[in-house]
Amino acid sequence: MAGKRKFDEQLAGLDALRQLDPAHRVEPLRQALASRNNFIVAKAADLVREGQLNELVSELLSAFDRFFDNPIKSDPQCWAKNSISRALAAFEHQDPEVFLRGMRHLQLEPVFGGSSDSAGTLRATCALALVQCRRLPDSELLPPLIDLLSDKEQVVQVAAVQAIENVGASASSMLLRQRAILGSCEPEVLGASYAGILRLEGLAAMPWVSRFLKAGDEAASEAALAIAGTHSLESFHVLRECFDHTADPWFRSVLLSAIALTRQDVAVTFLFDLVRTESMQAEAAIEAILRSAPPEETVKRLEELVKGNPRLARAFATHR
Repeated sequence: MAGKRKFDEQLAGLDALRQLDPAHRVEPLRQALASRNNFIVAKAADLVREGQLNELVSELLSAFDRFFDNPIKSDPQCWAKNSISRALAAFEHQDPEVFLRGMRHLQLEPVFGGSSDSAGTLRATCALALVQCRRLPDSELLPPLIDLLSDKEQVVQVAAVQAIENVGASASSMLLRQRAILGSCEPEVLGASYAGILRLEGLAAMPWVSRFLKAGDEAASEAALAIAGTHSLESFHVLRECFDHTADPWFRSVLLSAIALTRQDVAVTFLFDLVRTESMQAEAAIEAILRSAPPEETVKRLEELVKGNPRLARAFATHR
């Protein structure tokens, strides 16, 4: 009980630091970062990051190193290492070895029936932080990021794709194209690849990405959202053409959602026309409009349009 009471007092003391001027938090946080308790250190690292107390970077690095020693016992669930890596990333720490160490770390903790890796978030955070290390040339940045493309954790694969995009090298787009072509991964990873290619290459890559719409599956839905994310007139035309040649009801609804997210005036007109003519896709169009965070004026226009039609008014009320 005494140990639990002390732990609760330490947490309360850390929470109270938020009320202090950042300069007065330094010494208490320095002491907290030296704690053996990984949860206390995690909370302290979060406060260091929030207060932008980069004078405590050396203490963060010391704690980070300490929790790699017998990590399953000293830092279960990687709470401390996760918070410390986020703080170091926020401070744009320039030592790549710190982040490379985090990217290589696996922490297989016992669970019912076997073990589970708790270090996925750590690897993802460190992958994105590595790109900020300005002294590393592209030729040294990309290989460790490529290794993470085959990581077992989806969050790590997505972070690796985003980090490769952030490198911005001429090879980055080619690597993401290869990732997209190979497939055989979670749709979210493919979606990050499609979006990264479009951001790196611009609208010139639209025809290449649009070919992945043909499958009409979850990966195709990610391609549709990536195309919509360009917020371009071209994106509307590509998605509209695909909609006109698609029979599957589920994928048609996906395309309508993507069309709404293009934020184009012609897209709003198209969706309103589906509602106005009471087409078979009218309810899906209503949902697409309302889920796209439209301006209040658009919502009021839609509400007025569906008045007197119980089916469409019900769809509006459901998704409002």
